[in-house]
Amino acid sequence: MRNDFTAIIERDGDWYIAYCPEVPGANGQGHSVEECRESLAAAIALVLEDRQDDGVHMGLAD
Repeated sequence: MRNDFTAIIERDGDWYIAYCPEVPGANGQGHSVEECRESLAAAIALVLEDRQDDGVHMGLAD
């Protein structure tokens, strides 16, 4: 399954910072846009995995 999310990437000095409005708590950073995007993608995966685990432990998922 593939999901598409919005990535907001901004430059802050020597760094790029990113967040995803659809996934609160998912943030990324890097010295290049690509590094920043990869960091954000990893953060999104971790947040979604954590949410899925919470659902399983609460009996909300199959």
